[in-house]
Amino acid sequence: MTHFGYILSICLILTTVVHCQRRQPKPKAPKPSKPPKLPKPPKPPKPPKPGKAMAIDPTEPSHVTTLPPPLPPGPMSVFPDCPRECKCPPDYPNALYCDSRNLRIVPIIPPRIHYLYLQNNFIEALPERAFRNATEIKWINLDNNRISNQKVDKEVFNILNKLLFLYMDRNKLNGVPPNLPSSLEQLRLSRNQISKIPSGSFSKLENLTLLDLHHNKLSDNVFNKNTFKGLKSLMQLNLAHNSLKKMPPIIPQHIFQLFLDKNQIKEIPNNYFKGLHHLAFLRLNFNQLTDQGIPNGLFNVSTLLDLHLSNNKLNSIPMFSTKLEHLHLSHNHIEKINGTEICPCSLDNIALHAHDFEMIPRLRYLRLDGNALAPPIPMDIRMCFRLLQAIVV
Repeated sequence: MTHFGYILSICLILTTVVHCQRRQPKPKAPKPSKPPKLPKPPKPPKPPKPGKAMAIDPTEPSHVTTLPPPLPPGPMSVFPDCPRECKCPPDYPNALYCDSRNLRIVPIIPPRIHYLYLQNNFIEALPERAFRNATEIKWINLDNNRISNQKVDKEVFNILNKLLFLYMDRNKLNGVPPNLPSSLEQLRLSRNQISKIPSGSFSKLENLTLLDLHHNKLSDNVFNKNTFKGLKSLMQLNLAHNSLKKMPPIIPQHIFQLFLDKNQIKEIPNNYFKGLHHLAFLRLNFNQLTDQGIPNGLFNVSTLLDLHLSNNKLNSIPMFSTKLEHLHLSHNHIEKINGTEICPCSLDNIALHAHDFEMIPRLRYLRLDGNALAPPIPMDIRMCFRLLQAIVV
């Protein structure tokens, strides 16, 4: 009986071991959970009912666009009125830097601002409300935006009655903006699509010294005798890169620099520069000027120092004043030069007053490359222009 109990105990032990060594079933992998549903985009606000006023905050538009998003707001400024999308340097309390921020609208400008930088953005409009309290602004840079005439508020420049410098190059203007303040000293409107200058656009700009209209779509029919009326202080006028075939009827009499490069001008009226007693720099490169289109003595202007006539159709060197210092005639059709003919005064007179700089021609730089000239340079050229430092052939 004892022996049988011992055998039974061993069998129970073996049965337990075998049961524990049975292969346990693998746990089933959990089913992948479905991704959460994205929330639906908010519905656009309903337009206001007619007759009800609706306050519009100066926030960036939320419509779909391919333009880069506005840059995130910067750190808090020491000036509580500083727009978060701009910079207000503590060292320059009168300056507001909102340039190159991908802005679509003009922020509300604080009253303390004199210098406003808004260039290199995507601004399309100049609303009056943005400048309502900014009556002390003297300088605005709006270059390289998307501003059109239709979106310039009629009252905005009436507020800015202390503005001295207005830069609006590279926008979408098709005409000179109206109601410009009489305080303006510099107006830059280059690289737009300006094809018209409304009557009286400059009539009140008595303080304007610089007018830049180059690289637009101006043609001859835009200009008349009154176009520049009122510009009593104008010193620099830039009409280059337009579609002019003839000179404007009248140029302001105090002009100092006149730029007319890259037009299609074929001729200049006789005595055109006679009344311009301050003209010192004249650029007429890349036009269609010929010898027949330049009256004799046209450039014999005592104040003229720098004359550019490159890339035209000239066959000879026009007459010029003894005071001229730089003459550019490259890339014309000039085949020969005669020093005696182009010398502003006789060689005998120059020899007699060789040591008197007031009596000899002052030409220092002469450029003739790109013509059909063959070396050497005639000796009478050097005998006439004794101050000549460089001649490029």
